[in-house]
Amino acid sequence: MDSLRKKIDKIRPHFMEGGKYSKLRSVFEGFESFLFVPDRVTFKGSHIRDSIDLKRTMTVVIIALIPAFLFGAYNTGLQHFRSIGVESGLLQNFWFGFLKILPLVIVSYVTGLGIEFIAAQLRGHEINEGFLVSGLLIPLVMPVDVPLWMLALATAFAVILGKEIFGGTGMNIFNPALLARAFLFFSYPGWMTGDKVWIEGLTQGQNVIDGFSGATPLSLLAQGEAAKLPSFMEMFIGTIPGSIGETSTIAILIGAVILIATGIGSWKIILSTFAGGLFMGLLLNIFAVNSYMELPFYYHFVMGGFAFGAVFMATDPVSGSQTETGKWIYGFLIGVLSVLIRVLNPAYPEGVMLAILLMNVFAPLIDYYVVQSNINRRLRRARVAIKNQVK
Repeated sequence: MDSLRKKIDKIRPHFMEGGKYSKLRSVFEGFESFLFVPDRVTFKGSHIRDSIDLKRTMTVVIIALIPAFLFGAYNTGLQHFRSIGVESGLLQNFWFGFLKILPLVIVSYVTGLGIEFIAAQLRGHEINEGFLVSGLLIPLVMPVDVPLWMLALATAFAVILGKEIFGGTGMNIFNPALLARAFLFFSYPGWMTGDKVWIEGLTQGQNVIDGFSGATPLSLLAQGEAAKLPSFMEMFIGTIPGSIGETSTIAILIGAVILIATGIGSWKIILSTFAGGLFMGLLLNIFAVNSYMELPFYYHFVMGGFAFGAVFMATDPVSGSQTETGKWIYGFLIGVLSVLIRVLNPAYPEGVMLAILLMNVFAPLIDYYVVQSNINRRLRRARVAIKNQVK
């Protein structure tokens, strides 16, 4: 590492002001700070000083996403070989799925980081690090057979209109990965919904065996076919059709432990999101008038993107609530709305995406009222103290 550090220091002057490549300064600093902890310090004003910077924060999130990514690769292969009636082993499943997913990850990073680099050059700013996580999140919330050009278009939309237009990392009001999914869902619904989207690209012209269905648990419930649901354990493990990284609750919970243990993810938001889902699930069970409302509340936690959204999307430190009390309210409402949209809107069986995007909009308002409540409470205490002194 010392030799690499010396080489970087040697070429640094060429990228500084007056150097031959000064116009690429932001690109150079982006690569340098990715490899080494920046040696710059603050000199004035009020700043947070911590042992971890944004790139290291993003790295922890990527590590937490690895279990979901690895299982997603395995499950992609598993669903393929199941659909054509071929027995397969763990490595065979994983390798098939990995080769299917890798192009999605490459396209996501190339498109997103390319736009980030251009935006940084145009503004003369340092390259933002936020897309290090978004670049992996976007493929994980997509069907594995989504066309690469659609993924590139959705990624560009999310980065430009969902992030850069607001000022870049730390300024966006929506979660970029969810914006990419929402863009595809409303622009190309045929590629995001229905039974075939989960297996059609996997079979590659091979015949799907009779009796195999690519229907997800949520689509089965929306069609009133609750009797065909996979077992709770199958859904908990994740050996079911669905978006790449969202099927395995076990893998997602491993990521949650990593985020909470390192202090990167808010346990309050995660816990309150599940609490909100539990509350609404129980409420619907009480007033059940159809099979979907009769579904045990805990099934919602292992279906669709509920767990993935609660752990990796709702905890986004930029688009979520910032106050401690606000985090409880924010997460709880996400859980409530997710289950409510699922059950009461058959045309849109997955409610997590809309719930989180909606609460992204209201997060600043929640924080505002929490802060105002604290101010008013302290003012009341001050008035009481003054009255007591006067007496």
